[in-house]
Amino acid sequence: MQSWDFEKPVLELEHKIEELKTFSSEKEVDLTGEIRNLEQKLSNLKKQVYSQLTPWQKVQISRHPQRPTTLDYVQLIMEDFVPLAGDRLFGEDRALIGGFAKLGGRKIMLLGHQKGKDTKENVERNFGCAHPEGYRKALRCMRLAERFSLPVVCLIDTPGAYPGIGAEERGQAQAIAENIRDMFSLRVPIIVAVIGEGGSGGALGIGVGDRVCVMEYAYYSVISPEGCAAILWKDAAKRESAASVLKLTAPELQKLGVIDQVIPEPEGGAHRDYQGAAQNLRAALTEHLTALSSEPIENVRASRYEKFRRIGLFQE
Repeated sequence: MQSWDFEKPVLELEHKIEELKTFSSEKEVDLTGEIRNLEQKLSNLKKQVYSQLTPWQKVQISRHPQRPTTLDYVQLIMEDFVPLAGDRLFGEDRALIGGFAKLGGRKIMLLGHQKGKDTKENVERNFGCAHPEGYRKALRCMRLAERFSLPVVCLIDTPGAYPGIGAEERGQAQAIAENIRDMFSLRVPIIVAVIGEGGSGGALGIGVGDRVCVMEYAYYSVISPEGCAAILWKDAAKRESAASVLKLTAPELQKLGVIDQVIPEPEGGAHRDYQGAAQNLRAALTEHLTALSSEPIENVRASRYEKFRRIGLFQE
């Protein structure tokens, strides 16, 4: 498994424990006490390392190549997923998936960015950077959800919308703007969860929700740390400073009132425990869907509008 510099002491100790277990099994030597002591040391080390992460280190975890993707969560916590393809205007975009699914027996419309797990799949999925046709497909799915009175669940994981010439020629900015506009008036509940990267307009294209959640080691920002550093300091190497001033981590966003909930992750991040991360996500989504389903839809829509109007208010 790939690791970042700050994780190396943890991985080294994990490797040592595995070696001792293997040696104990093969040589039939009782090393239970030594292994127990090392496991306690490992637990303390994990708490120390992951409780002191900088914003940039959390960004690194959000980008981990083994981090669970939208389709991983579909497999782990949803049933009867029926994917829908194409925007009926240009074509299919594999960077943004959509379709019918069930979550805890409740029928929903699922939307989510999809990254790859290796270079080949990342190229096919465009590294999770959607084109205009992806956002138009998402809007088509949302309108279907409205027609059938299905709540919408959006899982965000993208560094941003694709900025290429072709995407601009096909109306990237307009597609995102239309999604944002129409999501405010959608007559069904919308739950948004940032499961990895939540970058710029690429995230906002499916990011308007009645409840907006961010996983513990995910980030949600108007721009990537590298992009911010390049603009403010003309030096992308200052990305760590940019990550700190952007206030892009889940606890900071909750404190500012930008999001509603921080979804906890297993110790060390979602990539270390898919099942644990999936169950935490499932619990949050189910809780919010249940709460919103009992509210009159006009009240839900009005609250959605007011929720976003309050972001960024200040007093002199």
